[in-house]
Amino acid sequence: MNYYRLSDLEIVLKSAGEIGSGIVCRLFQSNFKKIVLLDIEKPLAVRRNVSFCEAIYDQEKTVEGVTAVRIEDPADVTGIWEQGKIPLLVDPKGSYIQQNKPHVVIDAIIAKRNIGTSIQDADLVIALGPGFEAQQDAHCVIETNRGHNLGRLIQKGKAAPNTGIPGMIGNETIKRVLRSPGAGIFTTTQSIGCSVKKGDIVGNVGELPVRVEIDGMIRGLIRADTPVTKMLKIGDIDPRNERDYCDTISEKARAIGGAVLEAVLGHYNQ
Repeated sequence: MNYYRLSDLEIVLKSAGEIGSGIVCRLFQSNFKKIVLLDIEKPLAVRRNVSFCEAIYDQEKTVEGVTAVRIEDPADVTGIWEQGKIPLLVDPKGSYIQQNKPHVVIDAIIAKRNIGTSIQDADLVIALGPGFEAQQDAHCVIETNRGHNLGRLIQKGKAAPNTGIPGMIGNETIKRVLRSPGAGIFTTTQSIGCSVKKGDIVGNVGELPVRVEIDGMIRGLIRADTPVTKMLKIGDIDPRNERDYCDTISEKARAIGGAVLEAVLGHYNQ
């Protein structure tokens, strides 16, 4: 075992969506400052208000006081760290990982399968959710399914398989999720934080309306003018009607972030 000053650890996260962003905030606020985010060219975040991947479109995104900045050149990483911010690179293949050999790699893509992470990528590789096996694909796996085991650190074995059923919020599961009624371009004039009623139309995919199935508030919605496939998750209705929930990290992301922090400290704080 090599020993490191914890604040010097370089940590790379694959995906800057809601869960990855929650992890970043927990690590950053625990004084892990050398973090790099990698994502695809056109990420499809639903909870955009709390997703650092929005910096890919807007150049900069702040979530709960932590700021990520899009960069084009990996050579700019150190300069962004010195500003007290987090660099974000468009790097779907993870070339940065192979070239820079960070101490920790976290696969936060939650694709329900392994699409390119190897246990050889770093001294500590952490993977989220189903599709990974601890000690084979990664050193540890974190349970992402809502319920009793959410955030559990799995040192051997796999996370629970994907159920296909969204977690319950305000006594609602399937009906709270907005899915595309067909393939095409999603258009909308609605925004995150708007209140809606059952039956309201919040947008269209081509000529097909996207209707709300429950009363509540739009907690998440993909960007307008985005190409979508049929049944793709494009929005999230929160029946609790709490405006602050739209702009703050969820309990799920915080729990998973805590598990990542446990994994990092457990590995290096010896």
